[in-house]
Amino acid sequence: MPRGLSGSLPEDHAASIVLPVQETFTEALEFTSEFTSRSFPRLTAHLDRSWVEEALLATGTTTIRRRRLPAEQAVWLVLGMALMRDQPITEVASQLEIALPGPDGSRTVASSALTQARARLGAEPMEWLFLRSAEEWANRSADADRWRGLALYGVDGTTLRVADTVENREHFGDQDSGRHEGGRDERVSGYPLMRVVVMMALRSHMLAAATFGPFGIDERVYAASLWETLPDHSLVLIDRNFLQASVLVPLMTKGTERHWITRARSNTSFRSIRRLGPGDELVEFEVHHEARAKDLALPTHFDARVIRYQRKGHRPQLLITSLVDEKRYPAKEIWKSRPTCSNDSRRFEAKVPSLSHRKCGAFSSSTT
Repeated sequence: MPRGLSGSLPEDHAASIVLPVQETFTEALEFTSEFTSRSFPRLTAHLDRSWVEEALLATGTTTIRRRRLPAEQAVWLVLGMALMRDQPITEVASQLEIALPGPDGSRTVASSALTQARARLGAEPMEWLFLRSAEEWANRSADADRWRGLALYGVDGTTLRVADTVENREHFGDQDSGRHEGGRDERVSGYPLMRVVVMMALRSHMLAAATFGPFGIDERVYAASLWETLPDHSLVLIDRNFLQASVLVPLMTKGTERHWITRARSNTSFRSIRRLGPGDELVEFEVHHEARAKDLALPTHFDARVIRYQRKGHRPQLLITSLVDEKRYPAKEIWKSRPTCSNDSRRFEAKVPSLSHRKCGAFSSSTT
């Protein structure tokens, strides 16, 4: 069962923003790699079959002709391939008994028929199904486990390796890994790379939204389509890469009680307005004229809150957030459970090198 959908959860946790995270996005992917056909009924038990029908109807992909691999079965085939991605498509179809029985009762089907079924299905029904399940599972889990009335989300990006084909290299691209000794030809990454940016419900670790594409495009471009999916009355933990007015101001001004929190960059500048408490102040950020030239709706300035803290044995740090009400959102409660770029990211990357090349921000948050 998806995390956050079983058992009772308290409506509010004033003790901390983020519980100790034992599982990152990469670890979740690693978990699915151990999926077997015997585990598949657990997925089918919680994935409402009516959603599959709705996905096919909404995208005009329903099967009219009688086939052994109708569109509905093709959906389950693709789900099985995603979960058992280390197995050939024929093996997945065989273990899950995807094909309808033939005249002789056999469920065996040729690999070419499976490929054709996937091609007929297309991507649209799977996208519809992801959005529908994310809305139901991720948002419901975040709603059930709030901190001071706010649902908790995180947005960050990573890279994934994809199959090494000419088509994938042309579409997704790869990473320049430098030159050989002696200045010979440039080297490229062993596999094409896909950039992925996701919005995750922090406590259940379930994806609420995702976008992906070629490696060479900045993750901030991909993230632009995710901000509007953030629900009202929520707090999103973001990487310092998103510390810009074009992201932060719309988050605060569109919708109701949509808040953000991040760490400051080393060159972050602001003007102090007033002291809220020890290491806690209300500040003003100036919006750069270049940003305003691109978006005339942006103001010349916006207010935020800066919280200074220091862990024993570490350098002082700054948190920046839109949670400017110091009574409603106590500073100590915030920084003690701050989002951090985990030093364990290298361990995760080494453990699952084929799945992730960078891990930071909300996906490897920790409490100490």
